[in-house]
Amino acid sequence: MARSNCAASKQPLTMEVSIVTSKAAALTTFLIVLAAIPAAGGELTLAPVQDNTLYEVQVESPEGNGGPPSNGAGDYFFAGMTNFTSEIRRGLVAFDVAGSVPTGAIISSVSLTLVVSRSNSGATPVELHRVTSDWGEGTSDASDPGGTGAPATDGDATWFHTFYPGSFWSMEGGDFSPTVSATQSVAGNGSYTWDSTPEMVADVQSWLDDPGTNFGWLVLGDESGPTSAKRFNTRENSSGSPQLTIVYQAPVPSVPVGGLIALGLVLAALSSLLLVRKQREAAN
Repeated sequence: MARSNCAASKQPLTMEVSIVTSKAAALTTFLIVLAAIPAAGGELTLAPVQDNTLYEVQVESPEGNGGPPSNGAGDYFFAGMTNFTSEIRRGLVAFDVAGSVPTGAIISSVSLTLVVSRSNSGATPVELHRVTSDWGEGTSDASDPGGTGAPATDGDATWFHTFYPGSFWSMEGGDFSPTVSATQSVAGNGSYTWDSTPEMVADVQSWLDDPGTNFGWLVLGDESGPTSAKRFNTRENSSGSPQLTIVYQAPVPSVPVGGLIALGLVLAALSSLLLVRKQREAAN
């Protein structure tokens, strides 16, 4: 009779351990599948946090005559060369990527849309270049049409300054990468989109991963001759401001597969120990 009771007591114990082992295996499988789920995707469109124009001038205005031209608070920025003075205009535009895209996300594609509100010529190439120095947007306002700028105010970017009046570019006309991030042919008035390129994606990814390097893009027009200038709307313009569209994949929290396998082995070992322990208790 004692043998029969002992055998009967071992049967539910063995079943209990088997259930624990099955649950451990199921949990491990679930976690491995969860870790393999593709990252969640997302898309958003950003407005600039600042934009401005660098107006080429040969000599900085003497003290007391007002600052060199800028247009920090104006409705327009310019790119290309003017038809009346043959001076260069370069646009600046920046977006808060790290403040909008989830940390650790992987950028899939990027596009920039700008609205042209005035053009001096036919179709000309307009390039984007990553800016390599920080710069500012003050309260200068060149009004309409804005092509000659207004005296810079404190914090404005100018042809000479990153932040007027005390901080300067390494080179006049702005510090920017020689690598072209994207090019678009721009003709008359209307909306133009710089479609995603590997270089644009790399720029935005770097701004997300290291926000301290996010100084935006310099908009570089055709500077080979006069009458090539294009006028673009700024973030202050209610008729269509710049828009940066970002498509990204945001990683979900996951455990490395190797760690999950190790977890499964630990759970299996604990189940075996529990089985041994129960069997010894039953034998006594």
